[in-house]
Amino acid sequence: ILARLALGGDKKKILFLSDWSAHVCSSCDADKKAIAAYHTVLLSGLRSLDPALMDDVTVVTQSDAILSDPSNYWISVINIGRHFRLDDIMGPNMKDSDAVGPVVGRLMRVADVMGLDPASIALPTAAGDVDGFGGADVDENIIGRYYDEKLIAVGMSKPDLLRGDALPIILQQREIEAHKTENDEYYLMDDPKVNGKSKMKKAFCEPGNIEFCPPIMVATTFGLGGKSQILIHRSEENGGDVTYSTKDELERDFESGALHPGDLKAAASALMVETLDKITAGMKADADVTKASKALKAFEKKMSKKKK
Repeated sequence: ILARLALGGDKKKILFLSDWSAHVCSSCDADKKAIAAYHTVLLSGLRSLDPALMDDVTVVTQSDAILSDPSNYWISVINIGRHFRLDDIMGPNMKDSDAVGPVVGRLMRVADVMGLDPASIALPTAAGDVDGFGGADVDENIIGRYYDEKLIAVGMSKPDLLRGDALPIILQQREIEAHKTENDEYYLMDDPKVNGKSKMKKAFCEPGNIEFCPPIMVATTFGLGGKSQILIHRSEENGGDVTYSTKDELERDFESGALHPGDLKAAASALMVETLDKITAGMKADADVTKASKALKAFEKKMSKKKK
């Protein structure tokens, strides 16, 4: 999200929270309180990670935008649905047996864009898929087409359709479900220090492999994002301390073997714990965020019981 917001440069930025679309698509089991809690915690995390960027961001909640003019909004959704064939909205990945929610959600996203009338839209990449069915690609197609085929003729300006995301930080690549343990592939916003460290210890880190190296992703995402250099402590026999200013420099030494996985993991672990501490401090400092975090944990327990 921060990467997509940064695509706006110096322009006015809006972070649009699609709470009603989340409900339609059964996100958080269509639990409105859980969806609201999720957005509260999400905003806290974003503000903790990049307060300067978030200070320039206006947060708009979809439900508030819709309720400001509900009649015209739903008429727009209906008209968008009439304009396209169902196959256009479903895209190549949805099947007839899939739930209707993502289809309605995609129509709503086009209407959301019409209501905001932005100069540009930052859509996620395929890795940040919005609905699990390649929705970002479909969104780009139908938003662009609706402007080209309908809206430009009535005087509306087509927004620039940008795509961008930071690369996902996945600690393991385990295709077999039996080899996975709960939450060992990702960091959680409220992971305590012990998990922040232990997860990095178990993270995949094959010597010389820069194609998939979670410690490099962590180090460069949180080390170079707001700092000029990454300092990696090493023993004298391993070459002594070394600093890196770019991801390319770090990858070059790791690929050549000049940087040992153990030294890289130690630096990445320290950066991750620092980041988790920052997020946790932000959550604890706000009573509403603390309440939302507890609500999400209670929701998680409820969903775990359902699975059993």
